[in-house]
Amino acid sequence: MPIFMNPFKKADVSDFEGVYVPLANFQRHHSAVATHEHQKNSLNKDHFDEKKLESPPDPGSSNSYSANTIEGLRAEIELDLAASGHDSAYDLKSKVINKAITDIGMGTYQWQLFVLCGFGWLADNMWLQGVALTLPGLTSEFGPSETNVRYTTCATFIGLCLGASFWGVASDVIGRRLAFNATLFLAGVFGLAVGGGNTWVGTCALFACVGVGVGGNLPVDGALFLEFLPFASSGLLTALSVCGPPCCEKADNMGWRYLNLTLGAFTFVMFMCRFFLFHLYESPKFLLSQGRQAEAVATVHGIAYKNGKTTWLSEDVLNEIGGLAVVEDKQKLSRKEIVSRNLNKFSTERIAPLFATRKLGLMTILIWFCWTTIGMGYPLFNAFLPQYLANSNAEQPTAPSIVYRNYAITSVVGVPGSILAAYTVNVKYLGRKGTIAISTLITGILVFCFTISADPDFQLVFTCLEALFQNIMYGVLYAYCNQPHSTPEVFPAPNRGTGTGIASCLNRIAGLCAPIVAVNAGQANPKAPIYACGGLFLAAFVAMCFFPIETRDQQSL
Repeated sequence: MPIFMNPFKKADVSDFEGVYVPLANFQRHHSAVATHEHQKNSLNKDHFDEKKLESPPDPGSSNSYSANTIEGLRAEIELDLAASGHDSAYDLKSKVINKAITDIGMGTYQWQLFVLCGFGWLADNMWLQGVALTLPGLTSEFGPSETNVRYTTCATFIGLCLGASFWGVASDVIGRRLAFNATLFLAGVFGLAVGGGNTWVGTCALFACVGVGVGGNLPVDGALFLEFLPFASSGLLTALSVCGPPCCEKADNMGWRYLNLTLGAFTFVMFMCRFFLFHLYESPKFLLSQGRQAEAVATVHGIAYKNGKTTWLSEDVLNEIGGLAVVEDKQKLSRKEIVSRNLNKFSTERIAPLFATRKLGLMTILIWFCWTTIGMGYPLFNAFLPQYLANSNAEQPTAPSIVYRNYAITSVVGVPGSILAAYTVNVKYLGRKGTIAISTLITGILVFCFTISADPDFQLVFTCLEALFQNIMYGVLYAYCNQPHSTPEVFPAPNRGTGTGIASCLNRIAGLCAPIVAVNAGQANPKAPIYACGGLFLAAFVAMCFFPIETRDQQSL
């Protein structure tokens, strides 16, 4: 097998001999069989009444709707689509592909893709911390005040918002594979360019361009990974989150440049790994939306071949369920339809079910409020933490070596928070609601405690504790409102994307406003942004106390 893959090679069924096994002879995945058996009673009771059949088929007969017949597969898919609001040929065939991927199961291809998608999430966190570490150096070399230099973070968040909005829709138009590689490529190229910035404004513009690339990683990588992931393993998506005049000359202030050159080079290496060391198949759902059915089938065969498994998927099965591929105009989605489907997620028809009951409506409002307050509170403290550590003592600024040492220690200590959260959410009498409320309360209190003393060791203790409990809080927040088997536990399945999409949007907008608040509040009182951060966390804690839904030991809606 060659070390470097051809990233432009198109898959063909003939490339994967011995992979295809007829559905009747295929041993389907145990989760698919269990789901089918669970749905069979509902099918026999309701599905045939709707079609006005005299009686359902005999479950014991050879012609019954078993998991290994076209009729049984069609029945599964029709039940799955009943609540989605879409029943076009594209939707039917997409569901068939979902079933085929589930039957292949988790394997080498998905685990490798998991690592590569993790690069995108790593880049997102890495560059946000990189900007925070760069601010003191920008002040030293280019001269903006310690408050005005925070507009650098604002520029980065503008890029993040633009990137998230653009790449999320663009990946549905130009394809997942191109967007998947382009986001890290842009972040790497402009990250390297940041290291050569000659003016503060120019450096801010370059950081905004980095943000455009990095901002697209989460929506594109998450969507791509989920589309290749068997349903039984969809919880792995959440696991991806565990990843005045110048006072000195350029020659005397190269540290921030070396930092960004290093981050840019590392990001570009991650892009090279994605592009040359792994053959990423185009998303079969995107191929279907473009009327490229044969390529979609070949992609699924390629995944099965990579995993050392077999698959029952063929064009004949797709045509049996969703209609003949020759009627391409009905199967293919136009670019207008693709964009319309994305925008439709935020229509009143999609939002209204989130308020179907008083209990669900209250939960929706409170989750959105928490995502907004935490979205602003988090960067108010963490995006400017190196500045706070360096300038806490007005008489004697803390040495840069101590600042960066303490910042590194804080980052490492916070890592176990997500692991601890995974355990505490299932503790009796604590659950998700108790874990997130307590961790948010402690986080807010620790932020206020940070301002008590200017001693570096004292501040190190409280920043480490704050990082630990903050990661617990974020871990559970994702479990309340992110992807299937995580936050969307409280949102109805057909409207889950709408609820979590609005939460994410509010979070990004609040994050964009955080540097503006930090600049203006910091001019009046250097500690004001920290007080605002602590207040926002405490406000989120109050909202969490009123969560009417506890999802421990409950299936998602």
